[in-house]
Parts: sequence; structure tokens; C-alpha cells
Amino acid sequence: MLLKDIRDYQILFLGLFLVLGISTRDWTLQPELIGVAIATCLATQWILSLVTGKEQMINLRSALITSLGLSLLLRADHWTTMAIAAVSAIASKFIFQVGDKHFFNPANFGIISALVLTPDAWVSPGQWGEEWWYGLLFAGTGGMILQRVGRWDTTAAFLGAYSLLEAIRNLWLGWTWDVYWHRLMSGSLLLFALFMVTDPRSIPNARISRVVWAICIAICTFILRNYFFVPTAVFWALFALAPLTVILDFLWLDGRFSWSKEKGEAEGQGGNKLLILDP
Repeated sequence: MLLKDIRDYQILFLGLFLVLGISTRDWTLQPELIGVAIATCLATQWILSLVTGKEQMINLRSALITSLGLSLLLRADHWTTMAIAAVSAIASKFIFQVGDKHFFNPANFGIISALVLTPDAWVSPGQWGEEWWYGLLFAGTGGMILQRVGRWDTTAAFLGAYSLLEAIRNLWLGWTWDVYWHRLMSGSLLLFALFMVTDPRSIPNARISRVVWAICIAICTFILRNYFFVPTAVFWALFALAPLTVILDFLWLDGRFSWSKEKGEAEGQGGNKLLILDP
């Protein structure tokens, strides 16, 4: 039987990736930290919804997706670090809002918070390696969601801009093309492009805004990775440019994304539905 809510597919796929990573990639991931992430995200969502009088935001799907995203991407030595990341991730939706819309991706905010506030948090961008079948799996599952709910423009703009910049750099340095494909065939990069940078509740509303925003993130990622040698460049780029959403929404007006609409009926011209690593 088909699942009625696209977020259920998101939960299913993220859970599958988590099991797959643990079983095939020999991740040093402690099961208790996954439990801490899930429990803390659910509890924080419930408590803050009640405290702020936004009972309508008590959405267990949203909190569960955030916790799975943190479990997939963030590594820590102590359970307190994961708890800090989970609380920060959910709290960011309630604190950083403009016009009742949050502009930070919650999972990304939680990751950056843990990296900055704790001494034992880290992210391993190369944890998926470069095996081609991981890429096919991510593209297939992510593509299924994107086909149903939209936002291909954001993923295409980010990957297109980033791959073009890497191609120009590869030609400039005179490297062979196997180096180029080596830098692009990363499971973590595809996960980011398909399951994080396209969060419909925090990215710009209008299509042209999303394209401009995604290209800016690609440029920032390219600079941080190649000139400042930051291995987690994509996460820092998304975090740094998240507030740009507010400006772009002001420049190009469009209806806000709504989960209550079916495909093609979301608010505004560019309002097709999508969910990525956090609602």
C-alpha cells in the first residue's frame, strides 16, 4: 500500500540509509546516540510547541526526520553532544523566523551548533566512499521524492553550478578527468543535494530565488573546499547563506510552501511540495 504522506517516504529512505551505512560502511556509530537524537528531537518539538502556543507544530514526522538526518551525518563521543545538536536543531525552527517562516535547515543548524559548541563532534563527508551504487541509490530515492513533490530546480542549480566550477578548475590545473569525477562522485554530496539543500520550509519561495540561492551555495562550497580546504564545506555554506532566504523572498514574492496542498496546488507559482532532511 502506498504511503499517503511524502514525509513517510522520507523517513523510510533515511532509515534505510542509516541501516545501510552501519551494515556496509563499518560506521563507528553508537546505537544509543541514535536513540538520544530521536528522543531529544521528539521531546523538544513537543515542549516548544506547547510553550510557544503552536500546538499545530507538534509534528512527529518533522522531528523524526531531523533526528535521522543528525544520526546520518553527525558523529560524537558523548550523548550530551548529540542532545545539544538535537535541541539546537528543533529550537532553530521556533527562534529564527521571519514572517512565521524559519530560514535555517534544522538538521544543518544542529550539526553546526555541535561543531561549534562541543569538542567531540565531527562530520565525515567521505563516509559513503565513492562506490557508484550508493550514488544510484541516492539518486533513485531522491529522484522519486523530487518527481512527486518538485524542487528539481534547486538540486539542478546547485549540482550544475558546482560541477561547472570544478570542471573549470580541473581544466585550469591540467588534471585528468578521472580527478574531476573523483571529486564529484561522492555519496555525501548527493545526499546533501537531494536531501538537505531542498528543504521546502526554509529555502526561498520563488523559483528564481531558489536557483540564485542554490548557485550561491555552490560557489561558497567551491571556495571553502578548494581555497580554505574545509572538508565540511557544504554544511558551512548552507549555514552561512541561510539568512539570504529572507532577502530573496523579499525581492521575489511568491506563496509560502504548504504541506496541506497536493502536488501542483501548493501556494504560489513555485510551490510544489518537497521535504529534505527537515521540514
